[in-house]
Amino acid sequence: MNLKNLRNSALKEILGAKNLEELEKLQIKYLGRKGELTEILRKLKDMAEAQRQKIGKFANQLKWEIEGMVEKKKKELGFLSSVDKEWVDISAPGHKLPKGYLNPRTLVLRKVEEIFQSLGFSVIDSTEMETDYYNFQALNFPKDHPARDMQDTFYLTDEILMRTHTSPNQVRFMEKHNPPLRVIMPGKCFRRDASDATHDSQFYQVEGLMVDKNISVANFKAVIAEFFKRLFGKEVKMRLRPSYFPFTEPSFEPDISCTFCAGSGCKICKDTGWLEMAGAGMVHPFVFKSAGYSPYEWRGFAFGFGLERLVMMKYKINDIRLLNFGDLRFLKQF
Repeated sequence: MNLKNLRNSALKEILGAKNLEELEKLQIKYLGRKGELTEILRKLKDMAEAQRQKIGKFANQLKWEIEGMVEKKKKELGFLSSVDKEWVDISAPGHKLPKGYLNPRTLVLRKVEEIFQSLGFSVIDSTEMETDYYNFQALNFPKDHPARDMQDTFYLTDEILMRTHTSPNQVRFMEKHNPPLRVIMPGKCFRRDASDATHDSQFYQVEGLMVDKNISVANFKAVIAEFFKRLFGKEVKMRLRPSYFPFTEPSFEPDISCTFCAGSGCKICKDTGWLEMAGAGMVHPFVFKSAGYSPYEWRGFAFGFGLERLVMMKYKINDIRLLNFGDLRFLKQF
C-alpha cells in the first residue's frame, strides 16, 4: 500500500473510532505484530539503500504520528466514557476546602503587642542566634553561673549559641538608642529542657524594658497591672514576689490569681491559688554600664513573660505541647 494512502486511511479510521474497543482493534491493525505499517517496516531490509532511506524515514514518522493520534483518541474516549457513566453538573459549586485557624499563641502575641503599643511601647525584632557576651556576660552572669552549663544551653561554637532568653536584647537595644525608651521584644528562645506539659526546648518570651530618669517599682506594677487587666478582660489580683536574676536588682516575679480555679486552689497552681507569670526587676547597674548608660543618671525596669504561659492562662490550656501541632480540632476552638 502507498504510505500516503495508508496514512490517510489510518488517521481517518482512528479519528472516527466510537469507543476504546474499536480504537484498540485499529491500533492492532496498523501497529500490531502483523499490522500494515509493521509489515512495511519489516520489508525495509530487502530494499535498496536509497529506497530504504526514503521509505524508512517516512514510515517511522508515520508510526510516531499514528501512536500519538491513538493516545490522544484514547484520552478523548476515556473522558467521554466516564461522563456517560457518571453525569456531572458543571454548574454546581465546588466543595469548600477547610479553612485554617490561627494558633492561640499567635492570637495572644498579637494582643500582647497591641496592649503594649497602646501604652507607648515599641515592638522590636531580634536575632535568635546570640553571642556568649550578650546572652551572659553583659547581663552580669558570672563565669560559673549554672545557666552556662551545656545541659541548659545549645552552643553552636564556644562563643555562639541559641539564645536562652530574650534579655540579651536589652543591651543590644540600649547600645544603639538613647533613653528615655519603652520597648517590648518578643521572640523564640531555646533551652535543653525535656518536653512535658509545662516545658519545652523551644518557647517564646516577651521581653520588656522601660528606662527614664525617675522609674521605680511602682511604675512597673502600674504597667503590668494594666496589661493583665486588658489581656484577661477583667481586674486581676496580682502580687510581686521577691526573687533573684543576675541582671536586675531588686528582682521579683509577678504572680496572678489562678485563672483555672479563681484562686481557690487546684493542681495547676499546686493549691496555692497563685500562678507565676514573669521574671522582672529594676535594671541592674552592671547592665546599664554594659550598654554605655550611666546608672547614676538612668533607672529602669525589665521583665520577661513566657508567652506560652500567658496563652495557657488565658485559654485554660493545661498542656503546652498542644500549641505545637496544627490539629484543626484544637485550633478552631480559638
